[in-house]
Amino acid sequence: MEKNYNKYLISICILSFVYASAQDLPRKIPKGLIFGAATSSYQVEGAWDADGKTQSILDYLYQNSLEQITDGSNGNVATNSYYLYERDVEMMRELGLDFYRFSLSWPRLLPYNYSERINPAGVNYYNNLMDEMLKYGIEPVVTLYHWDLPLELAQQGGWTNPQIVDWFSDFARTAFELFGDRVKYWITLNEPQVFCYYRHPGDDIYKCMKNSLLAHAKAYHIYDEEFRPTHNGAIFISLSTEFYEPVNSQDAEAAEDATNYHWGVFTNPIFSKDGDFPASMKEKLAAKSAKQGLSSSKLPDMSPEEIDFIKGTSDFFGINHYTTKYVYRNESENDYEVPSFYDDLGVQMYQPDSCQIGYSYLVCSVPWGFYKLLTKIREEFDNPPIFITENGFSTHGGLDDQDRIEYYKTYLCAMLDAIDEGSDVRAYTAWSLMDNFEWARGYIDRFGLYEVDYESEELTRTPRASAFMYQNVLRTRSIICGT
Repeated sequence: MEKNYNKYLISICILSFVYASAQDLPRKIPKGLIFGAATSSYQVEGAWDADGKTQSILDYLYQNSLEQITDGSNGNVATNSYYLYERDVEMMRELGLDFYRFSLSWPRLLPYNYSERINPAGVNYYNNLMDEMLKYGIEPVVTLYHWDLPLELAQQGGWTNPQIVDWFSDFARTAFELFGDRVKYWITLNEPQVFCYYRHPGDDIYKCMKNSLLAHAKAYHIYDEEFRPTHNGAIFISLSTEFYEPVNSQDAEAAEDATNYHWGVFTNPIFSKDGDFPASMKEKLAAKSAKQGLSSSKLPDMSPEEIDFIKGTSDFFGINHYTTKYVYRNESENDYEVPSFYDDLGVQMYQPDSCQIGYSYLVCSVPWGFYKLLTKIREEFDNPPIFITENGFSTHGGLDDQDRIEYYKTYLCAMLDAIDEGSDVRAYTAWSLMDNFEWARGYIDRFGLYEVDYESEELTRTPRASAFMYQNVLRTRSIICGT
């Protein structure tokens, strides 16, 4: 008996050692999963008024609201990619990227918002960038709209004006005609909930949401009917998808409300079988509107024709994901401005100190939330193909960015866990290729795999430790997970 027990103990020890060692063995990247990095036009291009480009709403806002920017900066020069694109492509080659996601500047291509008056210099810039990338086998993933609306259109109501559907579709068609022969991945809108919230606060946010969906859908149908037959590409929308974890079982509804108001408002109309806005959101906003004495709901109705027009208009489930928040409901703690989007939502959110790594002001590290998000998408939307369009971590500069490495490794491993369980992830995009203008945080928070020296005349780009880590993942098609 004692002899057999000792054999049992030895077997357990051997198995434990093998399991522990396995945790440090490289995990293979699934075949066919592609990797890239991303930026956006306003955040990197600079040359804000060069070669015929007119002002965007971002040019205007950041030039006239310096007191609202942490370091008083703007994107007038940014990383000067308009002139330094060859170095940018060189960085893509150094990393071994399969693709690079960037956005088109609407006022750089159509300075006067007429498709008959295309700016040749703008076309030349994007042609040069794409051709340089394709020379080295790097696919362009092009975002049509990453928030730099022409100022003239913003002054006419922007995304709250129903005409935006036609304005945007004209711009989209122009881009398809100019670049569709080389672009196989198109993103219509980047994070519509975010630009609706910040540009159209109050009840106008819901008009913006509906118009965004219709504009996206119209651009999708234009590509699907007029360009896909010859160019054979894909077109989809990219959404900001935080994961919302209920504090306890009683808060499950609060977490679902947070999901619906932030991104379900877009995913339900596009990806669900029935379409339309989420039913619970419609019901709650109708009740809130009536309570506030409004004659109709803040959330506009969708006609049956509009529901059908929007449903199914995305070839991928595009997600930008950075972090997870805990959610609960407590009416006595509701200190939001009334009326407002967050008063309508009616939940509280927080992040524990335990998710804080490094000194990131913008990102708390919660890799299990990434796994849960991918699982939720698989289970609730019949496992659509997922294109991760942004994922990344900010630091305050420096080349030895171990916190960013920890973030990337744990999030990539969480993604692999979800893939192992059946989530159909097709692409992963690191945000960002290099440091850039980070909105209200200016140049303080740095997301780049490459550090940009803003003190140098050349805006020198230097790879961080995280760039070498990412390069190794792409080269070996593997990553070490576990402790």
